Amino acid sequence: MRYLTAGESHGKQLTTILEGIPSHLPLLREQINESLIRRQGGYGRGKRMQIEKDLVEITSGVRHGYTLGSPITLVVHNDDFKHWTDIMGEDPLPEGTDKIRRTVTKPRPGHADLNGGMKYGHRDMRNVLERSSARETAARVGAGAVAKVLLKELGIEVAGYVREIAGIVSDVDENLTLSERREISEASPVRTFDEQAAEKMMKAIDEAKKDGDSIGGVTEVYVEGMPAGLGSYVQYDRKLDAKIAQAVMSINAYKGVEFGIGFEAARKPGSQVHDEILWSEEEGYTRRTNRLGGFEGGMTTGMPIVVKGVMKPIPTLYKPLQSVDIETKEPFNASIERSDSCAVPAASVVMEHIVAFELAKAITEEFPSDYFPRLKRAVDDYRKEIRDF
Repeated sequence: MRYLTAGESHGKQLTTILEGIPSHLPLLREQINESLIRRQGGYGRGKRMQIEKDLVEITSGVRHGYTLGSPITLVVHNDDFKHWTDIMGEDPLPEGTDKIRRTVTKPRPGHADLNGGMKYGHRDMRNVLERSSARETAARVGAGAVAKVLLKELGIEVAGYVREIAGIVSDVDENLTLSERREISEASPVRTFDEQAAEKMMKAIDEAKKDGDSIGGVTEVYVEGMPAGLGSYVQYDRKLDAKIAQAVMSINAYKGVEFGIGFEAARKPGSQVHDEILWSEEEGYTRRTNRLGGFEGGMTTGMPIVVKGVMKPIPTLYKPLQSVDIETKEPFNASIERSDSCAVPAASVVMEHIVAFELAKAITEEFPSDYFPRLKRAVDDYRKEIRDF
């Protein structure tokens, strides 16, 4: 199971080609649109979200509400392209035109502009920033939305939300179920739990916007229903938590990942880190605690998966940092592109879908996955097998 994305931030469209989804999986366009709409929301989003109304067009791989087993193509059109045709169009410049509009020669600190320009030989770094833009995450959320449908049909649920913005931490009752976490966080403008913390977060976002600055935070994804034993200990590249960590780190602006108590484990004795094993007739094997976030030895334990990601402040600032014009080598303030003062609430949705894809991929690698009813039977049989272990 894999996917590729294509498209530029101000190009015609974003395209996702998704391969490896079983046939006969019920899939509706509305299920993907729901995820795309959630990604566009959240307090602190900029004007771009008012321009683009992300809706998916499924152009292959689905017939009459069911997947075919062949590649699925998802297209999200960029409504704003009509204002960018002479800047981002694929046709050669008209004869007599010797200059492209809106070129970028002042790279922005924290972005891919300068490094990408060096690597691919682009003197106009718009050729870099258009693809490296977080706009691409809309295409990845589309892939994750399909993965979430597959997981839900197998009794696996995934939820993403915000735990921290600008150093303001939102407390959460760790006994809350996934459905409760989802209901509470989705009702919050910043997708979090603590109302007092949410008010402080929104105030911090407003202050950052007023100052022409940006702020980051911590997002968390919580998963219920994954059976034990997904992933493997036998090779480094088969550890599922490592795959999830790599995927989360691939999200724009993410700089750190942890599972369960994560880095806090370095400051605790082993007796306060590891999860004691229990067994009961009703539940089979469980853990007394879930400090390791649902993973041991690179494999799922059957406990809820808890993974956090750290998002740095967006580097596009209306109070730009110093840079250097690559043509003149003179110091200048960096170029300004339309941006958000805080995208952490939206990023929690992106991370949710990135994690969902890795989990669905692990399921399809572990079990026969050409035909969804066969996959479901295999997963059900496996759950019974490990319960009786």
